[in-house]
Amino acid sequence: MKGICKWAKSEIEIKYHNEEWCRVCHDEKKLFEMLILEGMQAGLNWKSILDKRENMRKAFDNFNYKKISKYDSKKMEELLNNKGIIRNRRKLEALIINANKFIEVQKEFGSFDKYIWSFTKGKRINNKLKSTDNLPARNELSDLISKDLIKRGFKFTGSVIIYSYLQAIGIINDHTINCRFYNKK
Repeated sequence: MKGICKWAKSEIEIKYHNEEWCRVCHDEKKLFEMLILEGMQAGLNWKSILDKRENMRKAFDNFNYKKISKYDSKKMEELLNNKGIIRNRRKLEALIINANKFIEVQKEFGSFDKYIWSFTKGKRINNKLKSTDNLPARNELSDLISKDLIKRGFKFTGSVIIYSYLQAIGIINDHTINCRFYNKK
């Protein structure tokens, strides 16, 4: 029987690996949630984000980008005092900016999903890795998307963050070929 990718060690990482990572996503709310979580991860490890995810879900109105786009200074102070979330001011400011930019992209393309999947013409990239020891941190696609997002005014969307985002939403499949989830979409 096949195992799973060896980076998933803790219970919360295994759950994320088995149920979400590299799974094709077209849901607008989930696309926004993962964009925010990946940005929050900058300089931190993914397990710390997963550990705080439910607290962030509550604090960020269930990742409702329409509500987040209207956050004001009072809400910002509330977030900065919430010990259950990542309390980095720049990341929290990016949360609001990115919600507004997400809505702008939706208006321009009809949905964020159409925008993000347009970079691969709706195709999934299967990297067919033998091991996760040398998982790429970025690639030409993440460079391209990162540049476009930054040009549009998004924050915390550098190429490394975007590569992880593309994995999170299933555009890039980096499950190893010997992982039982390799062929799951």
